[in-house]
Amino acid sequence: MIRDFIGDWKWMAVRGAAALLFGLSTLVWPHVTLFALVMLWGAFALVDGLALVLVALVGGAQHDRGWTVARGLAGVIAGGITLAWPSITALALMWVIGLWALVTGLVAIATAVRMRRVIADEWALGIAGVISVVLAMVLFFAPGTGALAITWAIGWFATFLGLLGLGLAYRAWHEDKSSAAPREHEHLNA
Repeated sequence: MIRDFIGDWKWMAVRGAAALLFGLSTLVWPHVTLFALVMLWGAFALVDGLALVLVALVGGAQHDRGWTVARGLAGVIAGGITLAWPSITALALMWVIGLWALVTGLVAIATAVRMRRVIADEWALGIAGVISVVLAMVLFFAPGTGALAITWAIGWFATFLGLLGLGLAYRAWHEDKSSAAPREHEHLNA
């Protein structure tokens, strides 16, 4: 059932791994230069966005394809802008990340609400959406909080998002494995 929302578990695993790598890189090297942060975030957003678009178009997601494409395109556009404009200012980067976080957070909340009747623990996706929206609000309304504080906030957010994505991928893999076992058993008895 979860596969109907996230598509093939492998794409979710790619997205989760990309977010986790970005988040951990940001936490391990919080004093990286703005250029390095821009490149890391741009690559993450682009990979995440492309994976979402592929999931929506060919990856098997059955529900919310339009929202999945919207989230994916937000990532592709944000990542593309960031990578095409590596000399982006810190303030402009905060706005790009903030817009991306707002769009993806609202879509995650909407998806969690829709999934509540289909899977257990949909609250984790809802929490990720709320955290994403909160991150967007911090970036919009308190961009002068300090580069290090914002780097840590983005790093922890991406790490949480990555762990959540890997957890969803595992659940979808387990679901696929569980549904395949009865079919193999029926085949052996035939």
